[in-house]
Amino acid sequence: MPVQVMDKSFPSPAQQEVGANFMGLESRVKETLHKAFWDNLKEQLSASPPVYTHMIQLLQEIKETILSLLLPWHSRLQGQIEEALDMELITQEAEHGALDIPSLTMYILGTMAMLCAPVRDEEVQRLQGVTDPVQLLREIFRVLDLMKMDMVNFTIQSLRPHLQDHSVEYEQKKFQELLAKLPNSLDHTTEWLHKAAAEVSASSLSSPSHPEVCGSPAPLSLGAVSSSSSIPSPMSVLNQGYMNLLRWEPSLEKYPETLLMDQARLQEVQLQVNQLTIIAAVLLVTSSVCGSALLSSPGFVDRLKRVTKALLEGLPHTRFREALLDISNHVHQEVSESLLQLGYPAFTSDKSASLKGQIRSIAEDDNAVRSVIEQRIHSFLSLHLSPSAQNSCSLSKGLAPIQEELLEVGHRFGSMIHHNRQVYGPYYLAILKKVGRRTQLVFRIML
Repeated sequence: MPVQVMDKSFPSPAQQEVGANFMGLESRVKETLHKAFWDNLKEQLSASPPVYTHMIQLLQEIKETILSLLLPWHSRLQGQIEEALDMELITQEAEHGALDIPSLTMYILGTMAMLCAPVRDEEVQRLQGVTDPVQLLREIFRVLDLMKMDMVNFTIQSLRPHLQDHSVEYEQKKFQELLAKLPNSLDHTTEWLHKAAAEVSASSLSSPSHPEVCGSPAPLSLGAVSSSSSIPSPMSVLNQGYMNLLRWEPSLEKYPETLLMDQARLQEVQLQVNQLTIIAAVLLVTSSVCGSALLSSPGFVDRLKRVTKALLEGLPHTRFREALLDISNHVHQEVSESLLQLGYPAFTSDKSASLKGQIRSIAEDDNAVRSVIEQRIHSFLSLHLSPSAQNSCSLSKGLAPIQEELLEVGHRFGSMIHHNRQVYGPYYLAILKKVGRRTQLVFRIML
């Protein structure tokens, strides 16, 4: 009986990916299709005689993926791969029942071992011990996906300096063209920096002592400190402006024109900061009420963190109050279950009410715990405004449970600000020179 190779009605994993990149129901449909595909492949290979329809599809996709990982100077290796994975020959072998799957997969693994990054060596080597052909193919696709991501990261890393230089020049050119057409295109940026300068000046005045202002300010540059410690330096004003973006109220303030391109990403960072503030505050309150014995039990803090994070996911800060109602109930439930498992006495009704009440009160703008955590997070993030200071950033008390997320946010925030400063630094400097002269006059009047 001839081997069947013509049935192509079932979509391959790569084809399934095209229409299933959605959340919720679409994600479940995607998982179902994947499972059905691999189950069908297993049935085909177990049939008598075997059916190689899906196997040929997968080998074609594997070949294309491996070829996409080759660099320009891999022409010799490309020829070897084309010869070893000759799809016309493989199809003929399948039709005659002579397809040697183990030999093909061993060649594929050997080629992957040559092309993968050192960090993937162990992954590829582990695949050599997988004997089930269906499971082996699934793992090959998984590791190839990782290798594709490694290649993307390598390419981006290699091109980054070139892209950044051209991006800065391009953005400056386009913005200058806009200014030529619309001379008032920096009004909101000027207002943003004026507000930051006023805040920095007020902070200087409220300090226990400040030296008398005299003389004229030295020529300003973004990296310089003003000649008088009382007059805010351009860098301190600009950094204050950047930090104000994390407390921005879009309904009350217009976004600076120089940051409109980054507004969506900066608002994502702002939302993450707000969520991390709530998570850290919830954990700190729970720690103070429950004590160190319960907090140190394995997995307890991680469970509270996951629950809190899940209930805050996707919510704007205006809905934190209602979210904290659910969070307080879930935290109390988690605490009660952990106390029971560890053999500790259950909370009294008064202590339970205190735990829930303190967690719910975090929603208040003037909540002391929330204010302290927010201040510490902002202080940490402010260090990321200077690339040279990022490696020396240390976490304040109460932020350890969110360290991983906070480092990621800090890196994203710092990268965006660094690029923005490179592009628009000359415009900021021109505005801040005027701000500096006015600020000095205000200081002299007030002193």
